[in-house]
Amino acid sequence: MMRRIILAMAAVAMMAAPAVAASCGKTGAGFEAWKDDFASVAKANGVGSRGLSALAKTSYATATIKADRSQHSFKLSLEQFMQKRGAATIISRGKKMKASNAALFAKIQKKYGVAPGPLIAIWGMETAFGAYMGNQNTVSAVATLAYDCRRPEFFTEQLISALKLVDKGVLSSSSKGAMHGEVGQTQFLPKNVFLYGADGDGGGINLNNKADALASTARFLKGHGFPRSGPYSGGDFAGWNAASVYQKALAIMANKIDGH
Repeated sequence: MMRRIILAMAAVAMMAAPAVAASCGKTGAGFEAWKDDFASVAKANGVGSRGLSALAKTSYATATIKADRSQHSFKLSLEQFMQKRGAATIISRGKKMKASNAALFAKIQKKYGVAPGPLIAIWGMETAFGAYMGNQNTVSAVATLAYDCRRPEFFTEQLISALKLVDKGVLSSSSKGAMHGEVGQTQFLPKNVFLYGADGDGGGINLNNKADALASTARFLKGHGFPRSGPYSGGDFAGWNAASVYQKALAIMANKIDGH
């Protein structure tokens, strides 16, 4: 009897224990084996058949690893950073975008309490107003970074979210975006799409769509305590990007676009 009780307790403990993925890797050599192990982690976290199928189709994204190791612009001075990112052009075009999309921005501001300037600054900085959204396979990029040894915990959450978004039809195994798995006109990582994705025009969530991307960005900022009006400081954008030079640049552009 005691032996049966011990075995039963052991079985319950095994069921309750979190699934553990294979060890991280520094090259693509172990990626396929890691994927096989990660499938059980994904399933244990509620990923369904469509998401698991997308995981199986991923490939090791060498270009993503190269980009991840080459992020040097955040080390520039504020002036150098703004010049490199085309801040003057973003401000100039941003004022025109504010005027030509006035009804959309008014709708978003009424719902989320975020003024146009911050949204336009992010939109311009991230993708030049939707012109450059990236051409990297999203699920492969995030899976590669979840496997990579640099930040596996952070990107494991992103990968689970990406696979759940595939289940929901928001992403697919062929979705493309930026090198780190960001998608859409304001470059949301999958977990942020999952948490803050908003339908800005009644057609379902698609962050490649201007209205959805801007509404989602406003919802994200609101969720991170963003002020309802300016003038803005760099710290107001801390939830959006951890780099202080990025935060300060966004604040300067947002203030000029909104006339502060």
